Amino acid sequence: MLSIIVPTYNERDNIAELSRRIFSALEKAGIHGELIIIDDGSPDGTGDYAESLKGTYNIKVIQRGKKLGLASAVIEGFNTASYDVLAVMDADLSHPPEVLPVMFDSIKSGQAQFVIGSRLVPGGGSTAWPWYRRFVSWVARIIARPLTPVRDSTSGFFMLKRSVIDGVELNTLGFKICLEILAKGKYDRAAEIPIIFVERGKGRSKLGPGEVLEYLKQLMYLYKRRK
Repeated sequence: MLSIIVPTYNERDNIAELSRRIFSALEKAGIHGELIIIDDGSPDGTGDYAESLKGTYNIKVIQRGKKLGLASAVIEGFNTASYDVLAVMDADLSHPPEVLPVMFDSIKSGQAQFVIGSRLVPGGGSTAWPWYRRFVSWVARIIARPLTPVRDSTSGFFMLKRSVIDGVELNTLGFKICLEILAKGKYDRAAEIPIIFVERGKGRSKLGPGEVLEYLKQLMYLYKRRK
């Protein structure tokens, strides 16, 4: 039983393929799952288009009307999820849905309570990433390193048991909620599963100066919390 949480903003062109690939991967692995799409008032009609897919797939859609932030979308997805294993991934097809069963097996087998889709372990990597995105990502990971030994701590693709966040107060500040859970969650074992991160083919990246500033504020909060 798996709940997959996908925050969206202007991802109409990607939702159908994402849904098809997710449920194809789950069906082949014999995993029953649900897809939860949390849309922040996309002008391109992402939310309404996702609603139209309900007749084909097991989808829940939450339309929030305006941009409230990625972290808050993920938290709302956690609160809406029906199942005890929770996954988070991007809508832009940069994360391979075909890896979901491998991550799920790591949790169900007891290998880990928290699994990260990682670009930075053997077998992982990224394609068509411009140098400045690679540099920003590298800096973001370096300055977060004291918070967790996980290599790809800024990954947006991860899976966890619900018990990892039970009773944990998650901050809606920032957009790297994986890092926040790594720093605050209740788990003994975290595993990194290799993925190939693919640069989005449709739409525009959401990374901008505002997101960078949010990340720095998030880091300051997490470091202050450690004192």
